[in-house]
Amino acid sequence: MTTMRLRFPSLYAPFVRVGLAAALVACGDPERAPTVPAPTTISPVAVAYLEEVVTLLQRHSVKRRTIDWTAFRAEVMAAAGPAQTISETVPGIRRALALLGDGHSVYIPLRGSAVSVPTRSCHAPTIGRSGGTPNVGYVRVRNFSGPPAEATLYAQRIQDSIRVTDRDGIVGWIVDLRGNAGGNMWPMIAGIGPILGEGVVGHFLDADSTFTPYSYRDGASASGDTPLHQVSSVYRLKRPNPRVAVLTDGWVASSGEAVAIAFRERPDTRSFGTATCGLSTGNTTYWLSDTSRLVITAATMADRKRRAYGDVIPPDEVVANPDDTVSRAIEWLTFATGPAGAVAVVRER
Repeated sequence: MTTMRLRFPSLYAPFVRVGLAAALVACGDPERAPTVPAPTTISPVAVAYLEEVVTLLQRHSVKRRTIDWTAFRAEVMAAAGPAQTISETVPGIRRALALLGDGHSVYIPLRGSAVSVPTRSCHAPTIGRSGGTPNVGYVRVRNFSGPPAEATLYAQRIQDSIRVTDRDGIVGWIVDLRGNAGGNMWPMIAGIGPILGEGVVGHFLDADSTFTPYSYRDGASASGDTPLHQVSSVYRLKRPNPRVAVLTDGWVASSGEAVAIAFRERPDTRSFGTATCGLSTGNTTYWLSDTSRLVITAATMADRKRRAYGDVIPPDEVVANPDDTVSRAIEWLTFATGPAGAVAVVRER
C-alpha cells in the first residue's frame, strides 16, 4: 500500500525550569500552597493535531462523500474534552474512527496501544487437515507483515513451495487461505502468482467510483501500472492455468480477503469452507506530524469483473467442518477433470 509522510510544524511544549524558591512556596503551611485549576478548554496543540487527523480522513476515507464533515469535526473536538497534549487527544481520535464506521481504519500512536473501533469480530474453528495428494498440489498462504527484505523472503518461499510440489500429472491445486488474517497483500499476490495466473486479478474502488486494478505479471504484484513486490526467482507451472480450489474460513481478513477475491471470477476455480471475516477493504498509511501513523480505509475491494465486496466473502460451497474442507476440495478437483457427468454429480452433492 502507498505510504505518505505529511510534514507539519513541530508541536511541543517548552520545558521550563522552576526555581527552588518558587517551588517551595509556603512550605511551612501546606494549606496556603497555591492550586492550579484543571484546564476546561482544549489546547491549541490538541486542536491542531485533531485537525490534522480529521483533514486526512476527509481527503482519503472511502466514506468521505457520505459524511457531514462539519458535524464530524464538532463531535471529535467535543470527545477530546479539555485535552492539552497529543496523547490526550486519543478519545477524540477514537470517536473519529467510530464515526467513520468502516471497522478497518487504525490510529497507531508513537507510544502506547493502537486505537481502532472494530465493527465485527473474526472467528473460526481450529484449522483442520491440510495438504494435497500425489495428483493434487497444495500451497498455504499465511498472513504477513514485515519489512521489504522479509516480504521478499515470504513471497519467494511461497513460489519455492509451488516449485517443489509441481510435477507432471497434477490435476489441480489447493490454495489454503484459512487463518490468513491479513497484513501486506502484495507479497502474497507475488508469491501465489504462478497458480493465480498473469494479468489483472482484482480492483480497488474508491469514493469517486474509480477502479484501480491490481495484478500479477512475471513474478511481480502491481497496483495499476506500479510494481509493488517482485520475487527474486520466478517460477512457472508445468501446466499453466490449472484448476484451483480455494479454502477460506472466518479468520481470513483484509489482505487475506484480497487474495481470495483475486481468485474470484477466475476460470476453473471454486472456493470451499466458510465465509471470510468481512474486512475486504483497502487501507493506506499516512504519517502524522509526531510520527504516529493513521491507517485509513480508502477503498473497497472488487474482483476481476469489478464486483465490489467490502463485507464477508462467502465460499462457493460451504463446508462447516474444517476437517472435511481439504477432502471436499480434493474430491472436486479430481472428479472435475473426469467426464462431464461426473462433474455434474459432484457439484450437486
